[in-house]
This record gives sequence, C-alpha cells and structure tokens, in this order.
Amino acid sequence: MFTGIVEGTGAVRSRTETDDGLRLRIGVDGFDDLHHGQSISVSGVCLTVEEYGESSDGERDGDESGWFSVFLASETVAKTYLGDVREGDAVNVERAMPADGRFDGHVVQGHVDTVAEVTGIERVGEDWRFTFAIPEGHGDYLVDKGSVTLDGISLTVAEKREGEFDVAIIPTTYDLTTLSEKSVGDPVHLEVDVIAKYVENMLDGYA
Repeated sequence: MFTGIVEGTGAVRSRTETDDGLRLRIGVDGFDDLHHGQSISVSGVCLTVEEYGESSDGERDGDESGWFSVFLASETVAKTYLGDVREGDAVNVERAMPADGRFDGHVVQGHVDTVAEVTGIERVGEDWRFTFAIPEGHGDYLVDKGSVTLDGISLTVAEKREGEFDVAIIPTTYDLTTLSEKSVGDPVHLEVDVIAKYVENMLDGYA
C-alpha cells in the first residue's frame, strides 16, 4: 500500500522489450533499503523490484546514486503509458508505506484504473491548476474535495465539471514530481479512491 506522497523522481536508464512485456531500469537517489521483491510505485503503478544496485559514474545523469529494475507484464503495458517511456524520461517513485509510517496522503494501491489526459495547465499565483479529462465510466468515482491519485500523487479534486476535473498543485508538489514536465495532451495514470469502489459494490445490491 502507498500513500501518494511521492518521494521524488527517478530516471529511466534502460528499457528492454521481451516477448512477455517490458523491463525497465530506473535510477534513483536515496533509496538505501532496496531489496528483491520490494513494491515500488512507479508513476502510480505498483511494480516489484527484480534487481537493484549502485550506479556507476558512467550510468549517472544527475544525482541518482542507485538503480532498480522492474518487469511490466503485457497487461500492465497495455493498460498504462509506461510502455511508451524512453531512456531519460522521469517517473515518480514511492516506496510502500511501512507499518509504523505516517499516513499523510490517502490509501493508494498502485492499481491504475485508466489513463487520463491533461487538458489544461494554468499558473495561479504561486500555485498551479491542472485540468484533466474524465475517462468514460469513471466520473462517478470523482467528487469535489475527494481524493484522487494521478501518476502516483495523492491529490484533491478542486472542482469537477462535465467531462473534466481540476486539481490545485502547490509549488512543492510541482517541483518534486513529474507534473512540472507535463504539457496539455500528455497522459497521466489515474487511480480513483478505492473507498468509492467499495461503496459502489455494497450499494449494487440495493439498486
């Protein structure tokens, strides 16, 4: 389980396509507890560490001190945009929440529901306002002031309208995540609040 409080960004160091999916090697800084089988959210997608190690000087492009590799099965490639990332692309990274950790975001599973599209970006004072199109079939899970996960970031719906919704982004979130690199038309992974799914499931029997 994750909280959606992104720890920072990593950089794709290599990508290897296989018959069964895609393997990514991602450079990171400060992840001194990497181990085989560890769950890490990569731009909102829960993936499992296969290998890890220290970056050599020739591998570094920035401050990344280590790396880890993950495998994306064909289904994950088909349902996310990670199949389109290239070497040098930045991704948001968050390690799974420890049992005694502080819960600062909301319950994030890393199970991406769909891919949404950025339809607007506006500077509002020191903050930013991002607008996203609501993918078909997902509007009922989004409510004003409710939680939503975008590229692994726990955010609050500032306003929901017909076919789109806004989120307000503070400078810290903008600077520490890949949102600063997004443009209108770019994709983002969307995970709706799992509580909404449970409520829907419980109410289905009363319809």
